[in-house]
Amino acid sequence: MRKDIREGVRFYIMNDIKPNYAQMARQYDCDPRTIKKNFEEQQNPELIKPRKPVPEKASKLDPYRTLIEEKVSEGCSATAIYSLLKRRGYEGKITILRDYCRTLKQIKTKKATIRIETNPGLSAQVDWKENMTLYTRSGRPVTFNIFLYVLGYSRMKYLELTFEKKQDTLFMCLNDAFYITGGVPREIWFDNMKTVVNHAKSQYKKVVFHDTFYAFSKDASFQPIACRPFRPQTKGKVEALARTCERLRVMNGEFDDELELSHYVHDLAEELNYEVSQATGQRPIDLWEQEKEHLQAFDFELLAEYSCDDIRRIVSTESMVQFRTSKYSVPIKYIGEEVEIRLTTAFIHIYYNGEMIQTHPISEKKRSYTYDTNDAYEILKSDVFKHKEDEEIYAFIENSLAQYDDV
Repeated sequence: MRKDIREGVRFYIMNDIKPNYAQMARQYDCDPRTIKKNFEEQQNPELIKPRKPVPEKASKLDPYRTLIEEKVSEGCSATAIYSLLKRRGYEGKITILRDYCRTLKQIKTKKATIRIETNPGLSAQVDWKENMTLYTRSGRPVTFNIFLYVLGYSRMKYLELTFEKKQDTLFMCLNDAFYITGGVPREIWFDNMKTVVNHAKSQYKKVVFHDTFYAFSKDASFQPIACRPFRPQTKGKVEALARTCERLRVMNGEFDDELELSHYVHDLAEELNYEVSQATGQRPIDLWEQEKEHLQAFDFELLAEYSCDDIRRIVSTESMVQFRTSKYSVPIKYIGEEVEIRLTTAFIHIYYNGEMIQTHPISEKKRSYTYDTNDAYEILKSDVFKHKEDEEIYAFIENSLAQYDDV
């Protein structure tokens, strides 16, 4: 029934006036009998005949609905389900099957997802921001990945630029994340990534972890949890972090090389850790002060053994190599060369072609510069102090290092 006609007729009833059916029909562009019927029904509601219910038409999908729902929940496509149903005698077309599968997925998507807040030190989430491409100032494309790690309670974040996602790279990034955030949570949530889950042995709802990864988790004392496929909500914190990494696109054309880009990634992590979180209303760095006391201790050197490949770096034009967030000096003749980093409990050892060229204590400070005196002399003598006497250069170095120690 048209609402405008109903409202127009009601005016006449309320004022006890009989309408001119022909005139109202012209006004509402309808048949006069429509006006008359509406008027009479509103005067005598008992005249309204209830509509007969339309019998629901049987669907060829009816015998298979339970099976379809089960397969959709397992992430199967409509095409794959159609092939299975045809073998079981289904005679309908794939079109109605696709529509039904789409409806099931929409219902699944609309289910409310409750935000689960965790206790301090309980959990962290891990993922990758994959295959980002930015261009250097010279127009050279750089394609890279970003390792993402976020603690569940404080939202404290650790980001690391990588150029591949091998299992030993994952181990190295996790080890660095534990080091930077001050310990290991009791459980870590992972995507269904192939470096974590043995897909060949896994079944739906029954995940099998890679033996090496599982051994790493035991040595690090955390319980690994693999998220269900097609359920990104279960690790929403790290998914949100992946979207936030799009901020790096503003640096397109604003960096010279991969080392500088890596600095920007670390800068982004620090920036996010000092921003107020929308979820908690507090800065991650502040909540982390409470959470780090609840994180478990770990053996960095033991976990470093899982990184089978050597840690390699290119010596920058500053004659420095970066490890974690700090830089360490090497002799200037190695500028531009690829060197290997090996670690012991408290020291970083730097090798070139198998020969150790420098050793430094591992810095406990973030964004620190660690210089060997001879390296510092070479760096200054090659540039700003090239006209100075040796005694003056060494005096400057000694004074500068002393000031740095005070800081």
